[in-house]
Amino acid sequence: MTLTEICKNAFEAKYEVQNLSTETKNDALRKVADKILESSNEIIRANGIDLENAKINGMHPGMIDRLTLNEQRIEAIAEGLRQVADLPDPIGEVMEEFTRPNGMKIRKIRVPMGVVGIIYESRPNVTPDAFALTFKSGNAVILKGGSDCIHSNIAITAAIKKALEESGVTPEAIQLIEDTDREVTKQFMTMKQYVDVLIPRGSAGLIRAVTENSNIPVIETGTGNCHIYVDKDADLNKAIPIIINAKTQRIGVCNAAESLVVHEDIKDTFLPLFSKAMKEHKVEVRADDESRGYIEGAVVATEEDFGKEYLDYIISVKTVKNVDEAIAHINKYNTGHSECIVTENKETAQRFLDRVDAACVYVNVSTRFTDGFEFGLGAEIGISTQKLHARGPMGLKELTSYKYEITGEGQIRG
Repeated sequence: MTLTEICKNAFEAKYEVQNLSTETKNDALRKVADKILESSNEIIRANGIDLENAKINGMHPGMIDRLTLNEQRIEAIAEGLRQVADLPDPIGEVMEEFTRPNGMKIRKIRVPMGVVGIIYESRPNVTPDAFALTFKSGNAVILKGGSDCIHSNIAITAAIKKALEESGVTPEAIQLIEDTDREVTKQFMTMKQYVDVLIPRGSAGLIRAVTENSNIPVIETGTGNCHIYVDKDADLNKAIPIIINAKTQRIGVCNAAESLVVHEDIKDTFLPLFSKAMKEHKVEVRADDESRGYIEGAVVATEEDFGKEYLDYIISVKTVKNVDEAIAHINKYNTGHSECIVTENKETAQRFLDRVDAACVYVNVSTRFTDGFEFGLGAEIGISTQKLHARGPMGLKELTSYKYEITGEGQIRG
């Protein structure tokens, strides 16, 4: 099937999907969850081909982790689909309602976007997540995954299409571009007559390529250079587990911590504890001059280190004089994703919340919680780091637009 045919199919399907009842959409999503579980052996076999190719091609361990599917992760995918089915349907929500002095009644109504295009890399779990959210919000979706996960994506999409057919819903609601040629990706970015919005999800290079080359409106999901600032009033018994979790639970995700910022008043007591924890978890530390002497085996941090999303067992460290210097450092180097302060001082915490420029700002909580599932959204289409239309985890409402409905009794404008 050609790219144009794929886009036309989605364009035609969107009119059917946007008129489906909430009950029909929810029943279909639950059948998709069941079908994904029923197809787990086929999906895992297909994923095994992708993993073998990834190892042959020397893929980084952090990226291989993103690529990997197993029974536990497939069960989580199915649970995510069911959670989306259980969420309130945003379509038709009356966002605002008012009457003008001339008697005209105006309602602002939430509606689907239409056709949502998603370009992503090495994340086969994006396929069912993206389908669930776009479908529940009344949209058709066109997926363009990377060559790294093509076999996984084909298997997952086949299961979704079968479930839709069994539900009496058009299987054209989901389209997968199977051609992995980069020229096809570039062509996809120009299909404005069929695609209403494009969402890139992946590396900084992918996101930059989409934002620079697409003539379709883009919602930018950014990389995650996430910081944890340990304040002078921090409870160190909280700080160490938060850092370990944020840095090491999964290294290949955008909400993993990549940089530590420490108040100078506690560097002599806190940094040795931090050093011990990082050594136990085999994390390389790259530190500034003020910090390095307190961290065993630390190497010199460069300017590039402070702005880098490692996706690896590496963390940078910066010592600061106060919370304002910490905020300035974070705002200079962050990517607008997720930032955390560890402190027991409520005024300091509020200052951090007010002044740090990021989609998600935490107090005494691991940055790993920036996630649609953890926020109760069922799943997410990505973490938006821009400020137009959507910011943070993108759930159902972030995949909608709105229209105005105006009713009257023959009013004319003078």
